[in-house]
Amino acid sequence: MLGPNCREVTRRVLLAEETRLSLRERLGVRFHMLICKACPTFAEQLALMRRASARWRRYSEE
Repeated sequence: MLGPNCREVTRRVLLAEETRLSLRERLGVRFHMLICKACPTFAEQLALMRRASARWRRYSEE
């Protein structure tokens, strides 16, 4: 296999929220993102949810 599949990339993107990925993992994710349409969309949606959650926390603390 040349690189990680979508399932593995999704797991690594979520894992990267909590811990630093190894260089090999980061390169595998980056390469996969170049050849896949769905995984970059997933990563963008995850970032959007993270920002929305942070805004909601700030809003609810006021």
